[in-house]
Amino acid sequence: MLPGRPPPRSHRASPNHQTDAEIFMTANRPTANRPTEILSHYINGERVAAAAEHESENPSDTRDIVARFPDGSGSEVDAAVAAARQAFPSWADASPEVRSDFLDRIGDTILKRREELGRLLSREEGKTLPEGIGEVARAGRIFKYFAGEALRRHGQNLASTRPGVDVSTSREAVGVFGLITPWNFPIAIPAWKSAPALAFGNTVVVKPAGPTPATAAALADIVFEAGVPAGVFNMVFGRGGVGDAIVKHPGVDGISFTGSQATGAKVGAAAMARQARVQLEMGGKNPLVILDDADLDRAVLCALDGSFFATGQRCTASSRLIVTQGIHDRFVAALAARAAALKVGDALDASTQMGPLVSRDQMQTTLSYVDIATREGGRLVTGGQQLKLDKPGWYVSPAVIADTSQSMRVNREEIFGPVASTVRVRDYEEALQVANSGEFGLSAGIVTTSLKYARHFQRNVRAGMVMVNLPTAGVDYHVPFGGTRRSSYGAREQGFAAVEFYTQVKTAYVWG
Repeated sequence: MLPGRPPPRSHRASPNHQTDAEIFMTANRPTANRPTEILSHYINGERVAAAAEHESENPSDTRDIVARFPDGSGSEVDAAVAAARQAFPSWADASPEVRSDFLDRIGDTILKRREELGRLLSREEGKTLPEGIGEVARAGRIFKYFAGEALRRHGQNLASTRPGVDVSTSREAVGVFGLITPWNFPIAIPAWKSAPALAFGNTVVVKPAGPTPATAAALADIVFEAGVPAGVFNMVFGRGGVGDAIVKHPGVDGISFTGSQATGAKVGAAAMARQARVQLEMGGKNPLVILDDADLDRAVLCALDGSFFATGQRCTASSRLIVTQGIHDRFVAALAARAAALKVGDALDASTQMGPLVSRDQMQTTLSYVDIATREGGRLVTGGQQLKLDKPGWYVSPAVIADTSQSMRVNREEIFGPVASTVRVRDYEEALQVANSGEFGLSAGIVTTSLKYARHFQRNVRAGMVMVNLPTAGVDYHVPFGGTRRSSYGAREQGFAAVEFYTQVKTAYVWG
């Protein structure tokens, strides 16, 4: 029997970017009576303890340390890969019903614990409690979806061009996958990478993001509690060196990465250098086009949700609002009023509508982009200020910046914070041209009552996902996820498309 989840234990270390005085103060600060978990690697069905050198803090209350976790080394990665390789043959050869039952059990447990896990997620990542619980529920449903996919053996029977010969195709597991996941969806993204990998008979080594290790560890606990065989699911904590070791490891057959363009390019080059499969999701700078004929309330709702939900820390966020001149001023005024009215606060407070940013670095990056935008000529209509609330945290008021152009950095670079900029355009044709500019192509949206423009936009915008009268963010788990240009590389993630990446096709010829 694999071990269950251990009781939490307290631990504390000094964060970066602090003076000696701050270190002294924070070393003795209260933690609101919340326990700090000490995390261990998960390798070959066991917890492998190591010095907990790093910590994750509660961005809503930085006095509260959520977890301390080790910085893995090449030896832990070697051990995890060796365990995954040893477990692969029996897991791949197991009845698909066996794998289906495991995944269904994992999904059920996640859903039963959604409140508890959602609270942990919101405490560690900073999204509001309803958002945290919703993400946990999504993770549970992803596992249950792929429990069904495990039973769908994809293949074809075909007639050969030669008499007396039958041809068939089947899909087989690939081997060991390294999964490198980000902090902004700390349970949903590990779920949508690991669930299909496991469903189709592969084994995995997961490297979760540094800011949210406790949430990832909670998923690993549930996988182990479900009784998944040793070595099938492994998790190694740490910084970039762990990811680099996984990407370059000769025993890893494929890499699925979600993160920045710069890191993704390095991951892709390293994986392809040794001919490993690679799948990259590298962000977005997503346009939301609003035409003169749009329902104004609907347009504001779409922009508000897309720009500020999850504190704007989504790769599908609506960060470029491209608005035709007839509705532009009314739209900006209405959006600014709604944004200014949002209550920013502790993610676990029931009245909070937007939580903090995940870290000091993310807050400083967001504030710097607001400053850059105004120096380049943008007009800050509302927000964009660091907030001092009753608890120390990384709070920023949602920013609306008008009078920007597509050439400005605020419209070309991913910010990953609650910042929405508007670009005024003459008409639909100019709006489409602006929407298609830049290096990203993940998600794009349009708000219009014109079927003509909606259909034309759907067919001609350069994005992997298109939203009509909907926020650019918010996708379903049973359909493909991914973008064009430098937003994505390789096979699509999620839904029925996942089988393309996590299996390989075998063609068989039989005469008789």
